[in-house]
Amino acid sequence: MRKLLMASAAILGASGGLALAQTAAPNQGQLAAPYGAGPAANNNNNAWGTANTPTGSAAAGPLSTVYAPNVDAVPSPGTVVIRLNGRVEVDVSATYTSVDKGLTAAGVANGYKLNPVGVGTYFRLYPGFDGLAANGLRYGAAVELRENFVAGNASSIEQPAGTGTATSPSANTSSETVFVRRAFTYLAADQAGIVRFGQTDGVLGLFDNCIFTSGCFDAGIGNINGGLEQNYGPSNVAIPFVWLAQAGAEYGNQKIVYLTPQYFGFDFGVQYAPSMGNSLQQEGSGAGCGQAAPGCINLTSGNDPTRWYNQVGVGLRYQQTFGAVDVKAYGFYETAGKEQLTTAAYVAPSPTASSQALRYDNLSFYKAGVAVTAFNVTAAADYIGGAVNQQLAMRPTGGAPMNAVVAGLTYANGPITLGTQFGVIDDQGAAQLTGVSQRHQYEVTFGGNYKLAPGVQLVGEYMYEHLHQGSFDFNSNAVGAGATAAHGGVTRDGQAQTFVFATVLVW
Repeated sequence: MRKLLMASAAILGASGGLALAQTAAPNQGQLAAPYGAGPAANNNNNAWGTANTPTGSAAAGPLSTVYAPNVDAVPSPGTVVIRLNGRVEVDVSATYTSVDKGLTAAGVANGYKLNPVGVGTYFRLYPGFDGLAANGLRYGAAVELRENFVAGNASSIEQPAGTGTATSPSANTSSETVFVRRAFTYLAADQAGIVRFGQTDGVLGLFDNCIFTSGCFDAGIGNINGGLEQNYGPSNVAIPFVWLAQAGAEYGNQKIVYLTPQYFGFDFGVQYAPSMGNSLQQEGSGAGCGQAAPGCINLTSGNDPTRWYNQVGVGLRYQQTFGAVDVKAYGFYETAGKEQLTTAAYVAPSPTASSQALRYDNLSFYKAGVAVTAFNVTAAADYIGGAVNQQLAMRPTGGAPMNAVVAGLTYANGPITLGTQFGVIDDQGAAQLTGVSQRHQYEVTFGGNYKLAPGVQLVGEYMYEHLHQGSFDFNSNAVGAGATAAHGGVTRDGQAQTFVFATVLVW
C-alpha cells in the first residue's frame, strides 16, 4: 500500500472511526455492528489517502503504527462512507492550587475558598463522510462538535453569570451549549497529496497528532494540552500549551492546508490563513462590519495591535523504519503580519500601560521535533522558539523570545499505555513587564490508560504546574500592585497539582 501521510490520525485510540460500508436495516433507529477504532477529529481517509496504512514497523511497537488494514470501512470507487462517531468521558478530580483561596489586591483573604474535589462530564460528536470517485479522487468533510460550559454559578437567564449566586443543577445544565470546533472539506489523490479547506488543523497539527509532544498516553483527555487537570483548576494557574499541535489556537481559524505524498520518507506541508477567525464573522460579529471598524475580523489597521493576519506556515517531515526502530522528525516555520495601531498613539511598556497600546513584532517562530520508537517505548522531544508569546500570541517589541521544550516517554503494550511529559517554557509573559521581567513556567505529568473493552478506557493521571514572573501576581492574573521598572511590584507565583481518574467511552 502507498504511504501518503501520517497527518492527524490519532495514535492509540484517538483516531479512526466507526463506519459501516455494508447495507444495514436499522430497527427503531438502532444499528448493531462490529466496533470500529473510535472517534476522530479528522476523517480516516483525510488523514491517510489510503486508510490504515502504518507509519512504522510492527516490531517497533504499537506507537509506531496505527491500525491493521480493514479496521475502518473505506469507500470503494463510486461510493461514500458516512461516519457519526462520539466520545463521552466522566472524570473525578482532586485539584490543589495556590489560588484556592481568593485574595484582594492587598493580599488579604476575601472570604472565597474552593472545594478541591470535582466530577465532570464531557462529550464530543464527530460527523463526517469520505468518498472515492471512480477516477481515484478522494474527497470528504468532517465536523467536530463539543460541549460548552459557562460560569458555574448564576449562569441561567434569570441570574447572569458573575453574580456569585448559586443556581439549581437544572439551571446550570440548561445553560450548556454545543459548538463547532472543527469543520472542513478535503480533496486528495495518492499521487498529488491532500488539500484541506476550512476550520482545520494546520501543518503542525497534521505532522504531530501527539507523538512528538508525548501526549498519546491518556486516551485523549489532554494532559498538558488543555487537559482535565487544567480545566478543573482555576484558570490563573493553567499553563498554556505553547507547542500548538492539536491545540484550538492552532486549528480554530479558517485556513487552506496542503500536504504532499510521502517520498523516500519525506513529506512537505504548507498552510495559509487570512485572519485569526472566520470570514463569516463579518456579518455575525455583534457590532457588524458595515465599513472598516472594530467589528471586522480582517482588520490590518485599527485599535488592536495584538491581532495578526496573513498567517503562513511551512514544514518538512521525515518518517522511516530501520528494523525494530522507527524514527520520526520534522521542522516547521510560521510567520504572520500584525495590525497597526492607528486610532491611538503607541505607548512604551510599563506596569500601568494597556497591552492594547503597545508595539508588537510580527509573528515569527520555528519548531522542531524528534521521536524514536523501539520495543514498545517512544522517546520524544519538541521545541518551539522565536518571536511568539504564550500560545500563538505576538511578542511585544523588546520582549524576551520564546524558548520552550517538552520531552517525554510513552510505553504501550497490549491494553496498557503509560507515559510522562516534562515541559519548560521561557517567554515574555505579561507584555507590560517588557524590560522588567520575563515568564518562566514548568510542568510535569504522568499516568496512563487501560483498555477495559472495545471502546472503554480507564485513565489515571497526575499533573504539577509552576508559574513565575517577577512583579506579576498570579492570584489576580495581573501586574503586581506597585510594580515598577525597578522590580518593586508584588510577585506571587502560581502553582497547581491535580489528580484525575477518568472513564472514556468512544464509538
